[in-house]
Formats: sequence, structure tokens, C-alpha cells
Amino acid sequence: MVAQRNIIDQVSGWLTVFDDGFVDRTWTGPPQFKFMSDPVPAHHHFIDGVATNDVLIHADSGLRVRVYLPEAPKTGKLPILIHFHGGGFCISQADWYMYYNIYTRIARESGAIVVSPYLRLAPEHRLPAAIDDGYSTLLWLREVANDKTYDSWLSNKGDFNRVFLIGDSSGGNIVHQVAKRAAVESLYPVRLAGAIPIHPGFVRSVRSKSELEKPQSPMLTLDMLDKFLKMGLPKGSTKDHPITCPMEETVNGLDLPPYLLCVAEDDLVIDTEMEFYEGMKKDGKEIELLVSDGVGHSFYLNKIAIDVDPNTSHQTRKMIQEIARFVISH
Repeated sequence: MVAQRNIIDQVSGWLTVFDDGFVDRTWTGPPQFKFMSDPVPAHHHFIDGVATNDVLIHADSGLRVRVYLPEAPKTGKLPILIHFHGGGFCISQADWYMYYNIYTRIARESGAIVVSPYLRLAPEHRLPAAIDDGYSTLLWLREVANDKTYDSWLSNKGDFNRVFLIGDSSGGNIVHQVAKRAAVESLYPVRLAGAIPIHPGFVRSVRSKSELEKPQSPMLTLDMLDKFLKMGLPKGSTKDHPITCPMEETVNGLDLPPYLLCVAEDDLVIDTEMEFYEGMKKDGKEIELLVSDGVGHSFYLNKIAIDVDPNTSHQTRKMIQEIARFVISH
């Protein structure tokens, strides 16, 4: 007799958790959006100026990365962007179409190699698992730079003196946590040249004014925010945990790289993101701010909106251009 499996929690469209611990991440929302979460196979040949490859970087843990290589002149080294995907620490993968669509553009426009780890997901792997994976990726890059391991694209073409951290939504939280860890450990000959948190999930237990007043969007609802963080944070933690509420801690004594903080005018969490920005400035850190007007959380990942809405398309293009400028100038 087969035991009955019961649903104990759901995040509409994205995730279902059962009482036996099984987590189903099959997309159950509107079918026209499914393609954005479909995996894109790696292709070693150049398509629209970018080739991709999946690399196993830690045999013991099974940690893999997706690498994007832009077609570039044979001379000169390319900056490296370590990208941490979003998804509230609970969903998405480095090979999803929504990331492929944007990070091929970023690789082309910034002339950078992008390295995106397949992060462990909650609730099976609660934080700090995803942060540990992000930092392990940075340490692997140090091994490549020191010729302790070899990757044909990075070893031959990567500029380890110009390494950037970049991440979307919860991946933006990981950017800040990895940058803090890197500030207290020697990464030589790797140098962190910059950090780019994009719409990071910075919140408090008490709702901010923007959470109460800004419109919810397909990319972020209050229900998604609450449930994903409840599943992702260490057991017993609240949203006031430093991973999700870095506004409450000082970074005054840390040697952090320059930051480009990207926010969206209609993002539910823009108020707490701006608190983080002001706190970084108060602590004397170098931080730039890019505000995308008239759009919400992770708008640039919504391919349908990019195709049908002129402002979403414009703001996406503007954001990618600013990221490229930041990378090229550092």
C-alpha cells in the first residue's frame, strides 16, 4: 500500500512541499511563462557571440557552474563575473532560460566571462548553503588563477585581477555575504574589482512602506517573499537575520570592493534596499546607485514583458549598459 503524500506548503506556480520532505519545483503557473524556467543546454560553439559550458568544480559536493564565454579578440584577458541566481534561495537554476537570455547579453556587452554556480536550494539546503556554494566558486577561481586546477576558457582568457560578484534578487544577498567573507581572507592572485547586487532581497520582520504600497508583480509577491524566506533562512531565524537584514550591521572595518547597487522604482523592497545604500555610504564605502524607473522586481528576467512593453525593454537595455560600464571602468 502506497502512503498518501500530503502538501504542507506551496508557493503559487513555483514550488510545492510535501510532508515526506519531497519538494516539487515543476512550473504550475500560466503555461505561456513556462519557457522562462526551461533549461538551456550548454553549447560550446558561439551562438549570437556567446558560448556556454557546464563545469564540475567540486567532485565531492557535486557543485557545478555554467560558464558564458563571449566571442572576443584573441589578444587581452577578459574580466570575470561570478553570478548568483535568484529565486528566494528556493527555486531556479543557473541554466534557466531567463538567466541565459540576460547573461548572454551581459557577457557580450561587458566583454566578460560569466561563471554562474548551480546553488543548492532550500528547504532541502537552508542558508548558509547557497552562500557557501558562492564562496566555494570564488575559491575555485583562486585555484584556477594559481594553476592548481585548469579550465580552458578561464585559464587562457580570464583576467583574475578583475573579478566581479553579481547576483539577482536573493543572489544579490549572496553577493554581499560573499564580498564580506572575501574581505577577511586572502584571495591572491584573484582581486575582487566590484560587486553588483541587483534588486537584493533586503527586508525586515516588520513590513516596509514600499512592501505595503508598491504593486506586487509576477516576479515578486508578498506571499513569495514570506514563504521563500521562511524556507530559506536557518531554522528559528526571522527576516531580521543579517543575510536578509544587512541594514542593521556596520561594514565600517571591512575592505569591500566598489558596489553598483541596482534597484527598481516599483520594487516591493526598494525602501530597505535604499537603507542599505545609505548605510554603505555612511560607513564610507564606495557605492553607486542605478534606479530603473517604472518597473518592478527582477523586471529584466521577464522576457515576455521585455518583448511587449517598451519601458521594460528600455530599462533592461539601460541596466545592462550600466553594468557593462561599471565592469569596463573597474
